[in-house]
Amino acid sequence: MKIVIIGGTGLIGSKTTERLRAKGHEVIAASPNTGVNTITGEGLAEALAGAEVVLDLANSPSFEDEAVMAFFETSGRNLLAAGKTAGVRHHIALSVVGTERLQESGYFRAKLMQEKLIRESGIPYTIVHSTQFMEFLAGIAQSGMVDGKVHLSPAFVQPIASDDVADAMADVALGQPVNGLVEIAGPKRFRLNDLVAQYLNAAGDKREVVADPDARYFGAYLEDGSLVTDSNPRLGRINFEQWFATSPRK
Repeated sequence: MKIVIIGGTGLIGSKTTERLRAKGHEVIAASPNTGVNTITGEGLAEALAGAEVVLDLANSPSFEDEAVMAFFETSGRNLLAAGKTAGVRHHIALSVVGTERLQESGYFRAKLMQEKLIRESGIPYTIVHSTQFMEFLAGIAQSGMVDGKVHLSPAFVQPIASDDVADAMADVALGQPVNGLVEIAGPKRFRLNDLVAQYLNAAGDKREVVADPDARYFGAYLEDGSLVTDSNPRLGRINFEQWFATSPRK
């Protein structure tokens, strides 16, 4: 089966490509540096010709409100139009648990727009909502920096390792469209501030983490359950300690 992965050279894309090729499928790892650009349309029709499945794992290079909305709207429209022309039978996108609850954030408004375009496209689809990746913990810590301290919400998170995300994406690619959501999460729930403090301590980083209920998460206020799901998610197998032991960010 021919499968096209948009963002196929990124963190999740490269791991998903590896898994699907190991199962004997023809996989196109599409990205601007391989000649496929969903913003300009360059190489898109050629890449999708004969494809049965498309996975959209691309992310915006900018999180600024207008730029991120322009990215997901333009990329989404171009990709779905090309997919319809090519006769794609399953369109899959990776999104975020809590997207619909985090609309103060320009990033999550843009992700919701992407999801809306997919739902209205007429192409059979699956949208995968994932909790935060463990690989993003350093970036989350940096985003909370205020006067030398890390201010983070004590809301719950259930972080998932990228290897578990890639396993899930490969399985979805080989399954039938659900025309709805599939949710995935890590094996254990933490308070966000506690998890980042544990990560920084393990990494030998002496920055103090402050539990701040008013701290925004990429522009959005968090309730306790904003970033987690109780809707029977698929759980990853890799816990924080296992991930950290092999993490290149250690």
